[in-house]
Amino acid sequence: MDPLGIAIPFFRNTSYLRTAITSVTEQSSADWRLWVMDDSGQNESEEVVREVTASFDDDRIHYRRNIETIGMVSNWNLCLDAADTEFITLLHGDDRLLPNYVDVIQHAAREHPQAAAVYCEATIIGASGRSAFSLPDLVKGFFSPKAVDRVVLAGQIAATALMRGNFIMCPTLSFRRSLLGAQRFDPRWEQVQDLDLTLRLLMDGATLVGATEVAYAYRRHRESATWTQSQSRLRFDEEFRLFDEVAARAEALGWHETARVSRQKRIVKLHLAYRALRALSRLQLPSAVETLRYLRSRW
Repeated sequence: MDPLGIAIPFFRNTSYLRTAITSVTEQSSADWRLWVMDDSGQNESEEVVREVTASFDDDRIHYRRNIETIGMVSNWNLCLDAADTEFITLLHGDDRLLPNYVDVIQHAAREHPQAAAVYCEATIIGASGRSAFSLPDLVKGFFSPKAVDRVVLAGQIAATALMRGNFIMCPTLSFRRSLLGAQRFDPRWEQVQDLDLTLRLLMDGATLVGATEVAYAYRRHRESATWTQSQSRLRFDEEFRLFDEVAARAEALGWHETARVSRQKRIVKLHLAYRALRALSRLQLPSAVETLRYLRSRW
């Protein structure tokens, strides 16, 4: 099997970059290649990123910089296109792989040659790198189909399950480029591009396979795009729009249960209600009222 390709779509924040690269070099398997795809543009961080990458002195590690900033989603697609391996993982620059990641993904991929993408379970860490509790992530886990070894996702059942709660941690996904074909992340989105792509793959007849092993550490912190876009509600605006689009696509396919669940948008509404309750518990009354008003307007 080809080496596992790993790409870090990097943008300016160098705080965790060395940790992310180190997590790749510390894999129990040496069968990998890494690209750092720098989208910082004309920025003073370029030399820092280049130096950090070069300091590992490993010919499996490659640095590429976009001459001009092309944006997060376009850079993700560039990572998919730049790889010369059959499988490619997009490791977020503030996350880290656990030492078993390459082994877990390659083993699952060998077992399931029909899989367009393979993913694994993730643990949540905070800004310091220590384990952190996240209620939304805990809740999402309850929506994942139960399996002893592998979760095989295909068709309407899989799409419906994902619309009830997106249990796939996006950066754990490793895509099989020969089966991914021309499908790419849609640059219309800034937050839901991962869910949109996995659903389009399923609706086109693809199969996704999940490994039950925990092999990825996902960092929740206040400098992340997810946190920022949740605060601005861009995340929720996009989720409401995507759920409506998925409902329409599902109806066209005759996937009526997927369409029904998508129209309900229960997981998005529950998340907003949770944020309002959390604000109330912290005596942040204006934030709670504003969130509830937003939720009411979307009901």
